[in-house]
Amino acid sequence: MTRTSLVIFLAASMAATIGCTTKNYVKQQTTPLINKTNELDDLTAKNSKDIKDVDARAQAGIQAVNEKTEAAEQKAQTANQNATAAQQTADAANKRVTVLTNEVANLDNYRAVAETSVKFGFNKDNLTPKAMAALDQLAANIAATKGYIIALEGSTDSVGPADYNYDLSQRRANSVVQYLASKYNVPAHKIYVIGLGKDKPLESNKTREGRADNRRVDVRLMTNTVGDTNQAPATTGQNNPSSM
Repeated sequence: MTRTSLVIFLAASMAATIGCTTKNYVKQQTTPLINKTNELDDLTAKNSKDIKDVDARAQAGIQAVNEKTEAAEQKAQTANQNATAAQQTADAANKRVTVLTNEVANLDNYRAVAETSVKFGFNKDNLTPKAMAALDQLAANIAATKGYIIALEGSTDSVGPADYNYDLSQRRANSVVQYLASKYNVPAHKIYVIGLGKDKPLESNKTREGRADNRRVDVRLMTNTVGDTNQAPATTGQNNPSSM
């Protein structure tokens, strides 16, 4: 081997040795950094997952609170609506009770000449033959009564909603009006009608017989002609229906 070749060989060997040493050094220095970086990445990923989990639970909690709040608000609104409806029903009932009294009170010296009470079947507003006979008996006094009015109070038993019973009692009274107007030519301005629903029971609604008595229209022939105000009014009636 020549001197030149030896020098080249030694130089190459030294370079290879230095290169390996440098790589090992770099590896030794960078490996901990890489490991630490990986640990930080793992920790960051875990923290991100934990944050997402907490956020999801928070959102679920907020949604649950909102739903409960909405439900509570809905219940409060429903309760308020029910209270308002109850008050309106009570006000309507009070108005119905006072309308007829106020109408008659505004007319001087009225007294009853004849009165009757006609009964109706359960949930019905048509006149029975007995009801027509009772009205015929009362109407026989109309021709001889000067300055008269006819006051009608329709009633029901306690079965069913209040609003429905008000309407039913009004329809029952209207049936009496139609009968008197068509058969006896009683003008509309002579008749005062009020539907009381179940607000003015004649008998207890706890019994079948009591409910039958409460399904009625009370009819009063009244006059404002000055006369013997102590005279008892003529009373006509009909037997209770055997079945309702």
